[in-house]
Amino acid sequence: MKLDATVMRTMNRQDFRVLAAVETGMKNHELVPAKLIASLACLRHGGTGKIMSSLLRDKLLSHDKSCGYDGYRLTTSGYDILALHNLKSRGSISALGD
Repeated sequence: MKLDATVMRTMNRQDFRVLAAVETGMKNHELVPAKLIASLACLRHGGTGKIMSSLLRDKLLSHDKSCGYDGYRLTTSGYDILALHNLKSRGSISALGD
C-alpha cells in the first residue's frame, strides 16, 4: 500500500495530538481504549471521537472491538504520517514530492 502524504494537508494540530496519544498508549496496550486516548490527547473541547473517525476514514487508525471495548491502533500509514510530521516540525524536511 502506497503512502498518501496528501492526507497531511487536511490535518490540524489536534489530529496529530490524537495520533501521538494512540502511539503513547500503544506502549502499554495492544489496543488503546478510547477513554485513554481522550485523556492522553488532552484536547480542550473534547471531540476526540470526531477526530478518530476522520483518522479511521483516512486509514491512519484501525478499530477493533474483539477485546470487549473499543480499541484503536496505529496503522503503518499512521506511523509514517506521524514520523513525517515530526521531521517537518524539527525542520529536517521542508517539502515532499516535486
